[in-house]
Amino acid sequence: MQFDYLIAGQGIAGTMLSHRLLQEGQRVLVIDAYKPNSASRIAAGVINPVSGRRFEMAWMYEQLYPFAKQTYRQLEQLLGVPVFKERDIWMALPSEQLRTAFNNKTTQGLAQQYTHPANAALMEPWLYQPYGAAIVKGATVLLHHLLPAWRHYLAEKQLLRDEQLDLAQLQHTAAGVQYKDVQARAIIFCEGAQIIHNPWFKHIPFLLNKGEVLKVHIPGLHTENILKKSITLVPQEQEVFWAGSTFVWDYVDEAPTTEKRLFLEESLQQLLKVPYTVLEQQAGIRPSGKDRRPIMGLHPQYPALGLFNGLGTKGCSLAPYMAHLLTQHLLQGVPLLPEADIKRYFNR
Repeated sequence: MQFDYLIAGQGIAGTMLSHRLLQEGQRVLVIDAYKPNSASRIAAGVINPVSGRRFEMAWMYEQLYPFAKQTYRQLEQLLGVPVFKERDIWMALPSEQLRTAFNNKTTQGLAQQYTHPANAALMEPWLYQPYGAAIVKGATVLLHHLLPAWRHYLAEKQLLRDEQLDLAQLQHTAAGVQYKDVQARAIIFCEGAQIIHNPWFKHIPFLLNKGEVLKVHIPGLHTENILKKSITLVPQEQEVFWAGSTFVWDYVDEAPTTEKRLFLEESLQQLLKVPYTVLEQQAGIRPSGKDRRPIMGLHPQYPALGLFNGLGTKGCSLAPYMAHLLTQHLLQGVPLLPEADIKRYFNR
């Protein structure tokens, strides 16, 4: 069987890259063993134009967001499922210091386009907001719709192998790769946290971290807004919200922990004035690079082996545009952004 590209992994990175390559007329085979607690499958898919406690504008947001919105709308038409929803992020400001920082950062520059004051009284029956509230214009990617729908699309077209990639059966030369009965020009690894087991990219200093989230039922709370304080609540269905997440560098395994459930519930109680019920707890491992930038491109010594990884917590905003740049690089030799090029690690 002959393909142009093999793609290992079908999280947000593998989904966006396979979609983009297929748009360009390439023959693509995705190899992925379904894992319910992969980072992409338990993520909330939030797109937020400001980052961190300093409320800095997200990197390249002016380019990333319009491209992401257009791409997700295209996928909605192709797959026939809702994929993308613009939402306000209702921020209950946690302190006087952060209220001042928010006001200072969002009344100048690009941030003015995406933020404005909020009438805290509108959410007063539900939320603790002693320092007021503000609104950020954001969005969510409905990953619980997108990922299974794209998987079904690939399977229908016989472009998916539902199996764990066996690296022992992957052979590569300068001319291409062979995996079992399949040949291709190259394989692109979009494996998320599994990348640490990949012998060709093991020297890249990926930082793996564990995140835990809850699914909660909040009776009577009806809102399309994302609610945020020290915890983020994202609407999922009627009165059901994704609540998260934690961030831990040192962990024993991928299983949910009592410690982090208590931490998340404490954060919920600092935000909510009303009772809630925990329906489910999930945990997963996220990959990121030391410089918080994507890591992508072809191995300089083995050009049939490529990487698209390290999207981190901004994956849903980064993935569409970065997949586009990587596709241009693969097909036309267009240089990658230096900040995202895999060569920055090999040059060292």
